[in-house]
Amino acid sequence: MELKQYWQIIWKRAWIPALLLVVVAVASLLTGQTPPPTYSTTMRFTVGVKPQELPDQYTYDSYYAWLSSEYLADDMTAIVSSQAFAADVNRRLAEMGSSVQIPPGSISGVTIAEKQHRILRLNLSWGNAAELADIAQATVRVMEEDSPKYLTQLGTPGALINVIDEPAPPAANPASLTQRLNLPVRLLLALAAGLALTFLLDYLDDTIRGRSELEALGIPVLAEVPRKGR
Repeated sequence: MELKQYWQIIWKRAWIPALLLVVVAVASLLTGQTPPPTYSTTMRFTVGVKPQELPDQYTYDSYYAWLSSEYLADDMTAIVSSQAFAADVNRRLAEMGSSVQIPPGSISGVTIAEKQHRILRLNLSWGNAAELADIAQATVRVMEEDSPKYLTQLGTPGALINVIDEPAPPAANPASLTQRLNLPVRLLLALAAGLALTFLLDYLDDTIRGRSELEALGIPVLAEVPRKGR
């Protein structure tokens, strides 16, 4: 079958894919819900263990202190997602006079930690920019003032955690790739379904539509009646 014949099949029932496109577009616009905006901010901390200095004696303690700092930063990535850390952030929020409270057990959905050697970076996301700023400040206070409690539990009571990058101003997160492609993918599927239905109906239609179809059946054509207007 030539491309021209394919086009004729599609053109004859072009209303089918067109109708499906319109129905899917209208249904998506009427039923689709715009997700609430989310905001994010980042901050960075140094995590370090102070080496012991012995006068007039060389030791490898500086190396081990550096290595311990790296492991400690790695351990803190798990600490910041714990319920205990969430409780401390909530306590600091209350002390600041903020009404924001992070639900216990859901801190992992708010704070994500990444470790790069002895630098700990926290990424926080929340649905309100002003509330996120309060959460970020409370997190800094917990990291700087309440960290000895966690460091003692990790067996490094002499370690220090200091902020090197204050929380950045909350910025709106762009729409995800899934959200941006949702409507185009639906329309593409509707178009594909419409074309498939068009070819299926043409296959099931046993109407003779032209001389070539008769000749394909082995029936000779003796004459043709021209269409009106020719």
